[in-house]
Amino acid sequence: MRVIVTDALSNKGIERLRQELEVDVELELDEDELCEKIKGYDALVVRSGTQVTEKVINAADKLKVIGRAGVGVDNIDLAAATRKGILVINAPEGNTIAAAEHTVAMILSLSRNIPEANYSLKKGKWERKKFMGVEVKGKVLGIIGLGRIGYEVAKRAKGMEMKVIGFDPYITNEEAQKRGIDIVDFKTLITTSDYITIHAPLTDKTRHLLGEEEFALMKEGVRIINCARGGIVDEEALFNAMQESKVAGAAIDVFEEEPPVGNKLLELDNVIVTPHLGASTAEAQVNVAVDVAESIIQLLNNGSVKNAVNMSPISMEEWNYLRPFMNLAEKLGKFYAQFKNGRIYKVEMNYQGEITEHQTSLIMSSALKGILNTILQEPVNIINASQVARERGIKVSESYSREIEDYSNLITLRVYSDKNTGEVRGTIFSKKNARIVNIDDFNIDLIPDGYILLAYHKDQPGIIGKVSSLLGKNDVNIAAMQVGRKNIGGEALMALTVDEFVPETVLKEITEIQGIKDIKFVTF
Repeated sequence: MRVIVTDALSNKGIERLRQELEVDVELELDEDELCEKIKGYDALVVRSGTQVTEKVINAADKLKVIGRAGVGVDNIDLAAATRKGILVINAPEGNTIAAAEHTVAMILSLSRNIPEANYSLKKGKWERKKFMGVEVKGKVLGIIGLGRIGYEVAKRAKGMEMKVIGFDPYITNEEAQKRGIDIVDFKTLITTSDYITIHAPLTDKTRHLLGEEEFALMKEGVRIINCARGGIVDEEALFNAMQESKVAGAAIDVFEEEPPVGNKLLELDNVIVTPHLGASTAEAQVNVAVDVAESIIQLLNNGSVKNAVNMSPISMEEWNYLRPFMNLAEKLGKFYAQFKNGRIYKVEMNYQGEITEHQTSLIMSSALKGILNTILQEPVNIINASQVARERGIKVSESYSREIEDYSNLITLRVYSDKNTGEVRGTIFSKKNARIVNIDDFNIDLIPDGYILLAYHKDQPGIIGKVSSLLGKNDVNIAAMQVGRKNIGGEALMALTVDEFVPETVLKEITEIQGIKDIKFVTF
């Protein structure tokens, strides 16, 4: 497996990659150069410098994963990566402490005018009255975004006896209370805070989250800190608010354009700036490099997913539990796509038993992968399966039932097409042994592997013998046989596992046996 690294990465991260993978380091590539270089690589590792555009992603011919050695992924076209089934991962924990400590340093520097006082004294001046500061004790700190970094900032602010409030639409009141943070709505936060610090990603919803209207609602003398992402604060609006003395000071580590050449905020004395240093500690750079290296190695070597951005986040323990069910679901999907026909317009998955307590979205994606890879030419994986299904107008739904009688877990795949509706059920025995246990209401015990001949037939004496004899006459060995029926003399389903591919001519002969209604040949 080959990896290309296109931004400066800690040597420890590169060394870890080279222990198990083939690694090339190519720095300072422009878009066209990267489009040419990316061919043949399984993984791309970047920091914030490389712009992984749709053009770059489309130029890749083997790429499976893009790793960002850091938290933000705004330099990566997530939509394009997802469409192509490329996993995007980051290192969300490696620079958490560095970013939180930098934020606290900015708050204190802003409160005590430390950069200006330092500059003044080094110029030979002694201006104690000019640099009168304020205490942070008792002040209200409003935190926008209560993820890992926001939470670490809150811990440190509470240690300085600040009152901490937070806004985050994705965290519950109960979870925030456990962390000692009062959750408020956005308007309350911006109207009551003495300090406002941002720890949210840059998205369409958060771009210019703080603009003219928001600054107008804030307290007189509020102080703004942004160590998250440039673009969340409308820099023009912030400049105007500072000119009007609405905002007493700002500490900015990130900008809408970097480097911020000609940015008017740099002209103001009460603005503290640093050149995107939030994660720039020796410890953080090692941490994020090693974290992303480990994630890439796990993915490429054994398929384990950690810190995925364009896939539901999942722990290693959960991943290990779900893997057998994901494999089963993919086989159910592959089975259905060969067993039935017609234009699919709806796919349903029902879960029963212990599995209902786990993250089932990956199981559904695996079933879609099995279906779509069988009927489409373009490659589909669990990253893009849901999107590919949506693009083709296929509706997807999941349902759950905790109670079950015969199995500890059961998953049911039901597929609707313009020609028929099909249903196949499966379970896992002994934690990893997959079984198909029901096909269109015919109970059966089928191992979904190898070659399987399925025949709908009338339940009458002699049919199984005739099919077996015909296969034997054509040197096709039967490894296992299962028969399901609903009632004596009615319709039955025969499933024969065979050791080799059955030619079309033999299948045609089987259809001519009296009592055979339909046959299908399924390969795994």
